[in-house]
Amino acid sequence: MTASDIRPDLDADTRVRADDRRHVFHSWSAQALIDPLPVAGGAGATFWDYAGNSYLDFSSQLVNLNLGHQHPDLVSAISQQAGRLATIQPSMANDTRGELARLIAGVAPDGFSKVFFTNGGADANENAVRMARLVTGKRKVLSMYRSYHGNTSTAITMTGDPRRWPNEPADASVEHFFGPYAYRSPFHSDSPEEETARALEHLEQTIILEGASTIGAIIIETIVGTNGVLIPPPGYLPGVRELCDRYGIVYIADEVMVGFGRVGEWFAVDAFDVVPDLITFAKGVNSGYVPLGGIVISDRIASHFDTVAFPGGLTYSGHPLACAPGVATFEVFRRDGILERVRDLGERVVAPRLAAIAERHPSVGDVRGRGLFWAIELVRDKATREPLVPFNASGAEAAPVAAVVAACKKAGVWPFTHFNRLHVAPPLVIGEDDLVRGLDVIDRALDEADAAV
Repeated sequence: MTASDIRPDLDADTRVRADDRRHVFHSWSAQALIDPLPVAGGAGATFWDYAGNSYLDFSSQLVNLNLGHQHPDLVSAISQQAGRLATIQPSMANDTRGELARLIAGVAPDGFSKVFFTNGGADANENAVRMARLVTGKRKVLSMYRSYHGNTSTAITMTGDPRRWPNEPADASVEHFFGPYAYRSPFHSDSPEEETARALEHLEQTIILEGASTIGAIIIETIVGTNGVLIPPPGYLPGVRELCDRYGIVYIADEVMVGFGRVGEWFAVDAFDVVPDLITFAKGVNSGYVPLGGIVISDRIASHFDTVAFPGGLTYSGHPLACAPGVATFEVFRRDGILERVRDLGERVVAPRLAAIAERHPSVGDVRGRGLFWAIELVRDKATREPLVPFNASGAEAAPVAAVVAACKKAGVWPFTHFNRLHVAPPLVIGEDDLVRGLDVIDRALDEADAAV
């Protein structure tokens, strides 16, 4: 079924809404204040509701649907695996699990041979920190203020955005630091080079003042995702690597959102000339068709556990039904040239169009990104860079951005927003015509933001 085949089914709409509102408890929400959209189906870069409305998925759901809705190769892989062996416990060897681990290690940096599978990104980060603490014998972890690492206890504590606040205290061994953010530099920098130098100086001072002898890990989203699509300035990540080496700290690269093609690389670290100790992943590894995450482990870290048991595991670690579409993902990426396609669309279509949008709209202060992962930062004044809405805005304060979102949805595009930003993150298989159409809709919708300036 495709979007052109959809027919309204209002009875189904009523039934799905009723069951959801009566029985489903939603994440990150005040339950009586939400009205979730009942979704009837999807194909490629489009999904549709029971009322007959279709939407370009410009958020890839939660930036995980890299190969789009109902990709036939991924659906077939799940079906074939289910018919052959639906599940097996993680302590046994499984051909599909082993094949996916081999494929992931094959695209990781040199010196990475082992993969530990988890159920998703949060427990990938949780277990990566556990590995770092065990290897170093040091408990403290440093993470950025502008970050999101998951909803489990240590992961939510490492998270830098306001979702952490109501969950505190959780893990008292986490401390935060400022990462580079050229557009809103916390270091008052005037160039990318200065931002790198000052951000690294700040990080080193944090290490010294927190006590290098107490710090087991630094965890960094290679490109900060939900909290800004912040591209690290030249030299920053290699500088973090050098600090970790100097002070005996494990460097964890959180690639849950940006891994597996989102920015035109298997892993985003490849674009920044840096090799971490641990790489966490989820989302794009199988487009979220079945929950799956994991850690790619450097040989140095893995060797620690050759004769020492790792004290962790999950019942569904490396579940065959999750690994099967992961294997298929590698086949699709290579057959269809997905990485090359993402780089081309990002450079040839998205970058120049967003630059033109920024020039046209007084409400657009900055655009930044890579591949098919971009942010449009909205402001009240380009000179002062005052955000269009306050940090962590809600209710009436958030109305200017809500108006942009409503205009996008009315025109058939489902955007991803966070605070004063729109993010452009469509499925990597989106057709060029649809990509241009979605950008056209955003361009027109930003007139709503201009009206608030």
